[in-house]
Amino acid sequence: MGGTMDGTKQQRRGNTRQRIQDVALELFAEQGYEKTSLREIAERLDVTKAALYYHFKTKEEILVSLFEDLTQPIEDLIEWGRQQPHTLETKQEIVRRYSETLAGAAPLFRFMQENQATVRELRIGDTFRDRMRGLRDIIINPDASLADQVRCVSAIFTLHAGIFVMQDLEGDPELKRKAVLEVAIDLVTQAHGGAQGS
Repeated sequence: MGGTMDGTKQQRRGNTRQRIQDVALELFAEQGYEKTSLREIAERLDVTKAALYYHFKTKEEILVSLFEDLTQPIEDLIEWGRQQPHTLETKQEIVRRYSETLAGAAPLFRFMQENQATVRELRIGDTFRDRMRGLRDIIINPDASLADQVRCVSAIFTLHAGIFVMQDLEGDPELKRKAVLEVAIDLVTQAHGGAQGS
């Protein structure tokens, strides 16, 4: 009976590779990445270590694959953005889509925040920085004033901050996401207005 969200959840649950990723991330969050073994991941999934091994040889592989899968939509968004005109509508749409992508990847981003040494070691940070640069390039007008360029970059950071800062604020998560999104859209709209006026 549920909407599309339930559909994707079901799909993710039915797919062994993704179930491994989801359970691994849960365990990493609960007891720390270092302390989690492949055996524990297999036990929680109720599969043999061999079954797990078929998909991933190491927990590093699980983490890297999680990161690649969950940040692929950012790549897709950048590709899409590069083909669009630099209009206000495009920028607002980029912010909207990015907000949805982040909502889907929130547990991974929290993990990255809390395990920066691991992230550095596996070079996940490098890939992520490249993606952030790509995102910045499609949302900034190179000829905009410096303040307006800062507003555009701040819109992206506002969405990131939303994942971490808003966790501690009272309220419905979806309403919080919408509030954060509204502020981010305000920033790109303001920046665009400035660009028009110059």
